[in-house]
Parts: sequence; structure tokens; C-alpha cells
Amino acid sequence: MHRFFLIASLLAFVAVGAVAQELTVGVDLSTTGEMAAIGIPEKNGFMIVAPPTIAGLKVKYVYYDDASDPTIAVQNVKRMISEDHIDLLIGPTFTSTSLAVQEALMDGKVPGFAFGQTVSIVTPVDAKRRWVFKTVPNDVTFVNAVVNHMLTKTKIRTLGIIAVNDGFGETWINVVQQVAIPKGIKIVGIERYGRADNSCTPQVLRIMKNNPDAVLIAASSTAAVTPHLGLIERGYKGKIYQSGGSVNPDFLRLGGKAVEGSFNEQSPFVVAEQLPDGYPFKKGAVDFLKQYEAKYGAGSRASYAAYGGDSINLIAAAVPTALKKGKPGTVQFREALRDALENSKNVVGLSAVFTMSPTDHTGINELGMCVLRVENGKWKLEQSAAFE
Repeated sequence: MHRFFLIASLLAFVAVGAVAQELTVGVDLSTTGEMAAIGIPEKNGFMIVAPPTIAGLKVKYVYYDDASDPTIAVQNVKRMISEDHIDLLIGPTFTSTSLAVQEALMDGKVPGFAFGQTVSIVTPVDAKRRWVFKTVPNDVTFVNAVVNHMLTKTKIRTLGIIAVNDGFGETWINVVQQVAIPKGIKIVGIERYGRADNSCTPQVLRIMKNNPDAVLIAASSTAAVTPHLGLIERGYKGKIYQSGGSVNPDFLRLGGKAVEGSFNEQSPFVVAEQLPDGYPFKKGAVDFLKQYEAKYGAGSRASYAAYGGDSINLIAAAVPTALKKGKPGTVQFREALRDALENSKNVVGLSAVFTMSPTDHTGINELGMCVLRVENGKWKLEQSAAFE
């Protein structure tokens, strides 16, 4: 019996040759917990595009759910590094979990793709952040799109901010002030609320007392709905902007008629069919959306569904270069993969074209951002290149 097993193993090796090498990809996402509205479409989209082989290597995927908890995210990543021996990481889902796992990636010398917005995930590119990349635009890119739209389209001059009281909200408050105030938009009120709060009535009333031309809600996932509903219920008549992290079916479902006419900025991927011809990733995005909605239902599209696919495109472009320096499962390979990712040039994804550098681990230009408007319960393209 042992002889048979040995002969079978040798024959299998001869049959597949070098392809027997295996690339191990760890995937940690928030598919349960308060960020599941983002984490579920991330995983759904990733599973559609995840290829069985990359550059001739068989790919093994190891999936974990961190339950929207930074502590669990760290535990998952450490386990993937020590037990599953991953070559790279996809995830985590949002800012807090993305920041939490950085030290583990640095210690394990494992490159990873984080899906949080906050620019501090990848900037400055220090000892920890040199191992981290993002396919989600930085919050600065989101804010520039918002402010540009306010100045050129809706002529906003006074702005109130209602932000969730965590790292995401605080970063948005800071970046909005840095971008908007020098361009002539006056911030007339800043309010904070808890992500799990069922009501924001006091915050809404204080903001409305200052009568701003527009209110920006800095929150992600379904937490963005609460202050939005409060503003409409209290009769607010100005413009309402969201901060990008709520472009998903749950926001439209929970918000209903209250979110009609509001603005949200995100990757153009989510409205790919509406993009002008000539967008470099339009065809790929349209094809992906057809597959996604065929599997998960009409109207199930969410912006975060594309980011895993973007990661795969970048990985596929980088692996052949990394293989010249080492084999999967080795530090040499992971270091070479990190270097190759950092030098990615003009890689076309589902939501953007990526050009990384030693100081830019996001690599998204203005074509990777647009402004959307909610119209008849759907996302409508408002401005295709947000910086034009």
C-alpha cells in the first residue's frame, strides 16, 4: 500500500510538474457583525473573480470572518500566517480592522490588501505600512470629489457634519475641514453619534439650528441611514451628502424614499453601464456586474464587491515578477511580491486603473471616483470624473 501511494505521488508530480507549487491567499472579511453590509458583498464579489490558478500556480484560498471586530481580525491574521502559511492577505473590510492587522503583517512579512477608506492605512509608508496596499480610494480622494461637487454643482457655501464617533468619522471630519475650508466652504456645525445608535435627534436638531446649505454624513454601512432619516423626518430641506461607505443595497432599502435625491461618492464601478465610452475599465466592470447580479439578484450590486477583483488583477500582474526571486511559502517570495506590487503600473481593475509607488500604495487617479445620486431607488451617475 505504501509503495502504491509513493508511485501515485510520483506520477502526479510528473504529470503536473512545476504547477504543483501552490499560492496561499488568506481572506479576512467582516461577513457578520455591524459591517456585514460591506463585508458580504466583498466576499461575494471576490468569490466570483478568484481564479483557481495565477501565473501557473494553483491557488489555495483560506477564508475567515472577523465579525467586524478588530481583535478577532488580528487573531485571524496571526493564525493564517502561523498555521496556514499564507503568501498574502485580502482584507480586512474597514478602517479599524485594517489598521489593527498591520503589525501582524509586518512581523510575518506578508503583503496585504486592506479595504478601509482611511488614508492612514497606507500613509506614510513606514515599516508597517510598506506591507499594506489598498484598492479602495483614500478618504482624501472621496472628500475631494464631494467638495468639488459642492462647489461646482450644488453651490454649497455652508456645511454641517454628522459623523460616527470612531476612527472613520474622525478622519472624515479632519479631512473635510482641511479640504473644504480653504476653498470657501464654512463648517457651521459638527456632531457625532454612535454607530449602533437608533436615533440621532439631538445631533440633527443642533445641526439644523445652524441652517447649513448641506449636511455631510460621515459613516459607513447601514449606520449612515440613521442621521439621514432624522434629517428628513425633521424637515431638513438642504442637500445631503454621504461619505461613500454606504453605496450598497441595504442603504437604499433601509433609507427608502428618505434618501432620494441625496449624493454619494464612490468608485464608478457601481454604475459601470452609465459610464462614458472610453473609460478603461468599463467593459470589465459591466461584465462583472452581469455575473454578480445573475448570481445574487438584480439590484444586489455594491461598490465594495469590486475591490477583491481589483486586488486579484494586481496580484496576477505581480506574481510572475515575484517568482523570479523565490517560491511561494518563502520570505523571499513574499518580499518580492511586495516589491512587485509597489511597482505596479497601469493595472486595469474593475473600479480603477492602478499605478503604485514607494510613496503611494493606493495608486488611484480621478477616473476611480465619481459622484452618484439616488434616483427612484437606484444609483444614478451624477458626475463621472469627479475632478473634471
